[in-house]
Amino acid sequence: MFRVAEEAKTANKLREFKTIDIVKRLGVISPQRLHLKNYPISNPVTVFNSSIVMENSIVKVYTRVIFGYYMYVSAIAMFEVDIDDIFSGYISTCHYSAELVVYPDTRYDFWGTEDPRVYRVRDVLFMTYCGRTINYFNPAIRVERTLPVTALSKNGRKWKKCCVFTLQKDLRKDVISDKDAFLHLYNNYAFIFHRPHMSDEKYYLTISKAPVENIDKCITETLTNSNQKIEEIEVSNTTTILEPAKFEEKLGWATPPIEVGSKEYVVLIHGIDRYIEAYRVFAVLMSFENGEARIKAVTPHYIMEPRAMYEVYGDRPYVVFPCGVIKLDNNLVISYGAADFMIGFGEIDLSILLSILDKHRLE
Repeated sequence: MFRVAEEAKTANKLREFKTIDIVKRLGVISPQRLHLKNYPISNPVTVFNSSIVMENSIVKVYTRVIFGYYMYVSAIAMFEVDIDDIFSGYISTCHYSAELVVYPDTRYDFWGTEDPRVYRVRDVLFMTYCGRTINYFNPAIRVERTLPVTALSKNGRKWKKCCVFTLQKDLRKDVISDKDAFLHLYNNYAFIFHRPHMSDEKYYLTISKAPVENIDKCITETLTNSNQKIEEIEVSNTTTILEPAKFEEKLGWATPPIEVGSKEYVVLIHGIDRYIEAYRVFAVLMSFENGEARIKAVTPHYIMEPRAMYEVYGDRPYVVFPCGVIKLDNNLVISYGAADFMIGFGEIDLSILLSILDKHRLE
């Protein structure tokens, strides 16, 4: 259905069903320790699949929250954590005040705002999340049940929904859902990472391109506070970057690209196995040269799997689901959903990860 990158088959020849877990667990936040100050229910039922950005020593955490199981409708809350809380272990005992910052209010996210990825583009904060569209529960419409929605913010607290990314017109009728998305700008190209589920019942780990002028327009109108409707931005040149290995049901993008030097970026990916459908994590090294996104190296094994009790048991057993990453000195700090119930934080020694990747380059 989509063009397959040349590196996809080469990468899968290196991969095996094995885990060498290199993620140091730093702590976990349970829903009982998150207190909402702009909603009449003080504690959510669950908090998970969080993203992070850091300003000075303060980490802003954007997390998916659910207040009831009837329709499982998500909103996104924000709270702040001192980086020392994460590294000292206080994160596992402290209580935090949070506020809802993004919630369902359009036809693109009427039944939920899920799994945010927060990142900076041109010094502006972007949040791309999975919007459960108005079609989500309609049994007669199995088209575009979820779509990637992007919001922008100047300060990280007030967000303005800017655009929704869609496949090109002739393919939209075949899109059941599209999620695990974020944007990456490199030179004059806008790369959209996303994971469409198509009418052939396959899940595609893809990267598309979008017009840079549309992204710049969103930024300009957000900075000037001008009135704006959510714009549908049609992507093109959709390419399958990697296919599931023989032991996997599907893949999904985890964290946005983080630059590690020499014009190369680390991206985390989650894979769901065919045996117990556990979520595990591996990494790729990518470049964005000459207008093309390419995988340069891959870890031959998973680098993280559910092993702590809060990762093994929860609303959805055996899940580690990273959405956030920051680079701090020679380490990556990640935030992730633990068993669809809590927020986990972990640390990856970047020198160890890059050593594994460097030994398994595709060229």
